[in-house]
Amino acid sequence: MRTNREIHLVSRPSGAPVAQNFDLVVTELPEPAEGQVLVRNTWMSVDPYMRGRMDDVPSYIPPFRLGEAMEGSAVGEVVASRAPGLPVGTTVVHFLGWREYSVLDAEAVTPADTSLAPAEAYLGPLGTTGLTAYATVTEVAPVREGDTVFVSAAAGAVGSVAGQLARKLGAARVIGSAGGPLKVGKLLRDFGFDAAIDYREGDLAGQLAKAAPDGIDVYVDNVGGDHLTAALDAIRVGGRIGMVGAISSYNATGPVPGPHNLFNLVAKDATLRGMLINSYFHLFPEWIGKAAGWLADGSLRTETTVADGLERAPAAFLDMMRGGNVGKMLVRL
Repeated sequence: MRTNREIHLVSRPSGAPVAQNFDLVVTELPEPAEGQVLVRNTWMSVDPYMRGRMDDVPSYIPPFRLGEAMEGSAVGEVVASRAPGLPVGTTVVHFLGWREYSVLDAEAVTPADTSLAPAEAYLGPLGTTGLTAYATVTEVAPVREGDTVFVSAAAGAVGSVAGQLARKLGAARVIGSAGGPLKVGKLLRDFGFDAAIDYREGDLAGQLAKAAPDGIDVYVDNVGGDHLTAALDAIRVGGRIGMVGAISSYNATGPVPGPHNLFNLVAKDATLRGMLINSYFHLFPEWIGKAAGWLADGSLRTETTVADGLERAPAAFLDMMRGGNVGKMLVRL
């Protein structure tokens, strides 16, 4: 029986996670049973939502268990198969990341067509992050011709795609918020935003008012907190806000106050709608059909920040939570 290396959560963080919350553990790897495959993972994803799973609280997805391998999206190659239709050599996407090898039921893996895009793209633009951006700007907070659109965490995996999709949907002006001059430059130079706000410079509401003097029609919210407050001040009549995430509060140790200006939704006849990706998986074929072509012709630009080696996965997660990535943060195994 071969061995496997896994990342376990060994303690629950209070506030911001630290390296000591994780451990690299060697375990015995079982042989695949009938109807199962053994996958050698080549790439895995680290994502902001994983912070919530580190707390022992009920949510839309169960918390990580202490002393067990963590989970998350990964892509890899089938190296042993007892499942018809999944021969050795098949590239698959699945949810048992944070380990070098995974044993999975055939129903728990999805073959990835690497003729459309590299395997790792199925963890980024062709995966749930790309789908999140697409569903948000088409269904949750639909962008219409001539809109002014504001995107927070705009240099991240979801935000960078959402801003480009807003342009494809006919937005007249796309504004992004990011941290630091490097990311601000990326928004303007590489991702095609019309204006970029460096939230680290302060006066977020003032910067947004300058970038959108007539207000905004759509806000793609990945941050919450002061970004949501600023967007509520800028929202126009009939505006739409899609709440994808609230990374500003994920490490909070107590209740987080809501925005003081929430009544603006009433005054402006605007909407704020939460976005949970599980409700939009039916859009995957439609999204991949469009996105693969855009990636191929260069009209959808993406970036990846890569950490090498399973042992680097906790550091990659911590770095991503501090904003140390441009585009999608991945670990190459």
